[in-house]
Amino acid sequence: MTVNLYYSTSSKSSRSARAWLVANNIPFNERDIIANPLDRDELKQVLRLTENGFEDIVSTRSKAFKALHIDLADLGFNQLLDLLVEKPQLLKRPILYDGRRLQIGYNEEDIRAFLPRSVRKSELRAIQQKLYDDDQQAVG
Repeated sequence: MTVNLYYSTSSKSSRSARAWLVANNIPFNERDIIANPLDRDELKQVLRLTENGFEDIVSTRSKAFKALHIDLADLGFNQLLDLLVEKPQLLKRPILYDGRRLQIGYNEEDIRAFLPRSVRKSELRAIQQKLYDDDQQAVG
């Protein structure tokens, strides 16, 4: 499945996520969400995979958010969607999304979920074999 990488060119985390996808030969579509903001339907697709809704995708610590002097809890669902369409700089970046999995921000451990299962299994077997070999050396 192809990963969608929603990013900002000014974001170091976005550049790291892109580099990881390239290095691991993961097919992806990329989109600068500042130059080409997500629309309401795309935001809804992302939101349906979050655990905490808007709290997971809105960068409440950013200067852009603080300048608004608002509280997320004071806005309704549609108001928040409209705000994010209008001000995409409020979104945390990068957003990696493949229809089943979602990652907000770049985390070296979590991004591995986008590796094909066969690769993850192969890596696990290699680690298990190394642990077994190490145990055998310690015993013998």
